[in-house]
Amino acid sequence: MTTLLVARRTAVAQLRAAEVPDAAQDAAVLLGFVLGVSRADLALMPAQTVLTGAQVDALAAAVSARATRRPVSHITGQRLFWGRSFAVTPDVLDPRPETESLIAAALTLPFSSVLDLGTGSGCILLTLLAERAGAVGLGVDLSGAALDVARRNAASLGVQASFSLGSWFAPVEGQFDLIVSNPPYIAAGEMAGLSPEVRLHEPHLALTPGGDGLDAYRIICAEAPAYLANGGRLLVEIGPTQGAAVAGFFKAAGFARIEILPDLDGRDRVVSGQFFGT
Repeated sequence: MTTLLVARRTAVAQLRAAEVPDAAQDAAVLLGFVLGVSRADLALMPAQTVLTGAQVDALAAAVSARATRRPVSHITGQRLFWGRSFAVTPDVLDPRPETESLIAAALTLPFSSVLDLGTGSGCILLTLLAERAGAVGLGVDLSGAALDVARRNAASLGVQASFSLGSWFAPVEGQFDLIVSNPPYIAAGEMAGLSPEVRLHEPHLALTPGGDGLDAYRIICAEAPAYLANGGRLLVEIGPTQGAAVAGFFKAAGFARIEILPDLDGRDRVVSGQFFGT
């Protein structure tokens, strides 16, 4: 018989042997996933609870997958973002806590329409629409597989949104109060230094544009004014060393009230600006 205590200790030991960061936390998440309970409920279960054979096998498979540095979200198929659960697959970026800084900044002012460029899982667009009743939104992505994930998340969350396949503004018509994007921004030379979870399992198309990592910002900043209502805002997520360069693109495109905003760790994470026309 395998008890909860033994299963957890075994999982932690296997993950630590594979040099997986946060092994104890990941073991708890995978154990809760296999048992179909939340982390809070798992903590309340008696240590001597006996797992079934099927549960033991499922946990072993999950731990083995994590030991190869497969992301936890790809094993469970879910990731929490701004308090909501989003479906995640290898076709989309894993929603990250630092991206919530963009959500917080976007919600500081009202908006009734939002455009999300490179929507991926839809976590940014759908969160903003869920938080602003009555707002409408469009998510654009170059990947049809990513849009399938975004549509699935919209349905599961009960959020109405539109999605279009294409590169940046190519499929977009009309104007919006708010344009948001978490574009690929990792420089080509930085890819080798990424964690195996990111480098080996997340879509490179969503990670890097090549070169200096700034190409997406050049395009977005230059073209966004044509798609913004008077006084509309543009907010983009950035890498922590890119604030000055991206703010410069905002200024060159005629944006006002340009700000570089930090994440919860104090690193530059979002650049925002407003456009009032010429």
